[in-house]
Amino acid sequence: MAIPVNPVDLLEGDIVESSRIELKENFNPDPITHTICAFANDIDNIGGGYLFIGVKEENGIPVRPVTGLKKEKLDEIQLELIRCCHFIEPLIIPEIQVEKIDDQFVLLVRVPGGHGRPYKTLVNIPKKKKEQSQKSSPENRDKKYYIRKGSSTLAASHEEEAELFYISSSIPFDDRPNLSAHLDDLSLERMKEHLRLTNSTLLDDKQEKSLKELAEDLQIVEGPPEDIRPRNVGLLLFGKDPQKYFRYARIELVWIPRPDGTGMEEQIFQGPLQYQLKEALETIRGKYLVEKIIKHDDQPESSRIWNYPLRAVQEILANAVYHKSYEIPEPITVRITEEEIEITSHPGFDRSILDADIAAERIRSRSYRNRRIGDFLKELHLIEGRNTGYPNARRALEQNGSPKLKIVMDESRQFLSVVIGIHPAFSSSSARSSKQLDYEAKILQLLEEQPDSLTQLAKRMGYKGITPKLSKTVNKMIAEGKLEKVIDGRKMQIQSTNQIQK
Repeated sequence: MAIPVNPVDLLEGDIVESSRIELKENFNPDPITHTICAFANDIDNIGGGYLFIGVKEENGIPVRPVTGLKKEKLDEIQLELIRCCHFIEPLIIPEIQVEKIDDQFVLLVRVPGGHGRPYKTLVNIPKKKKEQSQKSSPENRDKKYYIRKGSSTLAASHEEEAELFYISSSIPFDDRPNLSAHLDDLSLERMKEHLRLTNSTLLDDKQEKSLKELAEDLQIVEGPPEDIRPRNVGLLLFGKDPQKYFRYARIELVWIPRPDGTGMEEQIFQGPLQYQLKEALETIRGKYLVEKIIKHDDQPESSRIWNYPLRAVQEILANAVYHKSYEIPEPITVRITEEEIEITSHPGFDRSILDADIAAERIRSRSYRNRRIGDFLKELHLIEGRNTGYPNARRALEQNGSPKLKIVMDESRQFLSVVIGIHPAFSSSSARSSKQLDYEAKILQLLEEQPDSLTQLAKRMGYKGITPKLSKTVNKMIAEGKLEKVIDGRKMQIQSTNQIQK
């Protein structure tokens, strides 16, 4: 089974966040076995990790060109690596692949999040076969559960062990086999397209791979050879008809130009998730995002602002696709009005994110509903990495001068709505305020020229009689102290307070 990612892109951090990549210049049994165990435990449900052997690192950055491994040592190291993995309980054998980077041989090891979690292994791995007879001695019997914390591999604390057992009680929905589907529900062309877009080395193989072989390489199928079944992630991303098994796995976009619903337009995006996301974003960008150039008197450069910054919309919508539960028969909805974009998905935030954290804009999840979906979307650069969506969206809004995100969620967290407010310069209420100010300025100008009765003021404003708008505005300006009523003989007149001061 081949690893379906480009090793150079992986090494440079273009596909997977650095915390999921471990670099080792040489083979060392203890840290390498502990790291494989930690990736398999996958405590954050982010999809395991990758280990390069033959690559030196400095401060977490790979040193290029890589140091590499001697060609004659490759088989020996692979056998030794497999031997060390037999000290992990339950047994897990990762995928191992020889790669050539900078004209040097390296080993790339892929460790997916294991279905047999939690995993533990010896603290001290016997380094040679003859030492295996000593593993019953006290110093070799100590076993621990290992986890990843950032870019480090550490032994789990008692609390973290309890968390491991808790999250291990269920497999994420996207990684489960779908017993109602069959291998031929997957599209070979869609898998190949993904590999082309991600520059995968799997397409470099001279021998054409079958649907089953490519699906196994992508780890989107499971089961014995006589009854192999697609995993949910495979159907959602590479299925011929994902909605056959997930009817509401779709994005519904609604444009509501007026509060009464007049002129409402609706569009539904279906098919594989990555297609939906791309098409919905293209539609929003093409039809509903508007740029404005503002010139300044005190500086030569003009400012460019958007009613809604695309980066913020992309981050929030991609986040909804990534974190939605596909077990819940509800679509993702994008509701666009003159004043806001509201993106709703089901359910709400995970309970590990406290209400106080949400209020303080510290939205950081410790577990993920769809770790495999996240991996594939990241390979396509549709998302960046874990816990980056909301910070990126907030940053884009701040740079654009837009209002802050508004998060709406019911008490039981059955749904989550994220509201992106329109930039004030585009707001219809701002436009109305500007017109109102102009209207008041005209009244002030006329009354500064000459105090008048409301009836005569209406005629000077061009009305046939007193209108509700004029009456309401004059009363408002009197209450604000801009105008004042005065008695001239028997007549009641209105004049500007500026006129009184003069």
